[in-house]
Amino acid sequence: MTVQTQTPPTVSDMRSAADRLRGLAVETPLIESPALNERYGARILFKAEVLQRTGSFKFRGAYNKISSLSDEERRRGVVAFSSGNHAQGVAASAALFGIDALIAMPSDAPAIKVANVKKAGAKVVHFDRVRDDRMTFVKPYLEEGRVLVPPYDDPAIVAGQGTIGLELIAQSERLGVKLDAVIAPCGGGGLIGGISLAVKDALPETSIWAVEPENFDDTGRSLAAGSRVSNAPGHTSICDALMVSEPGAFTFEINRKTLSGAVAVSDSEVKAAIRDAMAFLKLVVEPGGAVGLAAITSGKIDIAGKTVAVVLSGGNVDYDAYAGIIGGA
Repeated sequence: MTVQTQTPPTVSDMRSAADRLRGLAVETPLIESPALNERYGARILFKAEVLQRTGSFKFRGAYNKISSLSDEERRRGVVAFSSGNHAQGVAASAALFGIDALIAMPSDAPAIKVANVKKAGAKVVHFDRVRDDRMTFVKPYLEEGRVLVPPYDDPAIVAGQGTIGLELIAQSERLGVKLDAVIAPCGGGGLIGGISLAVKDALPETSIWAVEPENFDDTGRSLAAGSRVSNAPGHTSICDALMVSEPGAFTFEINRKTLSGAVAVSDSEVKAAIRDAMAFLKLVVEPGGAVGLAAITSGKIDIAGKTVAVVLSGGNVDYDAYAGIIGGA
């Protein structure tokens, strides 16, 4: 797949994606907590993608991608690989189009994510997150004729995720505020890539910050190096949604131009952020979705005196794991 030659989506592409998603995707609200605003001396607007269809932002990109396929391509069925949120987005989107979907998921994917994919009607096959190369694993299904719906390295996927940026701009304008910064999780880079393109087009002075888990800070290290670098093997994180080996080739070319920087947060910092989201926002946020808040609560991004948007990207977390985190484990 020669993603290096692909052209980044334009704001017009994102508006077209928003038109396709209208009535299907939720225009998720901006939520704020006076207590958190006071604690950090800032105005923090939380974009609650936990309330999105399928429980995460991934539905936006998956639906936009499948909608861009021809009738003949849809008849062949689709295949995707994902730790869970993209899987659910693809499964739900495929069901809306009435097409067959097969999803390759890691054997250690959260049970709630696997169950939701199956409930949507997709077939699930498992791979080993450490041992198996995901593209190699799905290659036989591509050879059968299925069409790949990639998790991030695709213009239609990025355009779909960019609709969040369009909403952020419109919602902040309705509130009468100008965003000084936008903070969002970063795995492969599709979410923050789409958001950054949309926001920078309207607000070129706004800072865009990526947040990653410790030991999975490939985007941050790649930005510093000026080229893509991989994460060292052998690490793990509670942020299953953000455990990629390296930035996407396509998305990194976007993010190296649009991002102000990237920070990494620890599992303990993420857990504290999840508890804050429950206590102050009354939202269930999964670990990968809470890293943006963790960057603030840990002091790794200074927001004092600013108006910032923080994307809470997903809320699909196993019950037992969530209970343990809320209980202080």
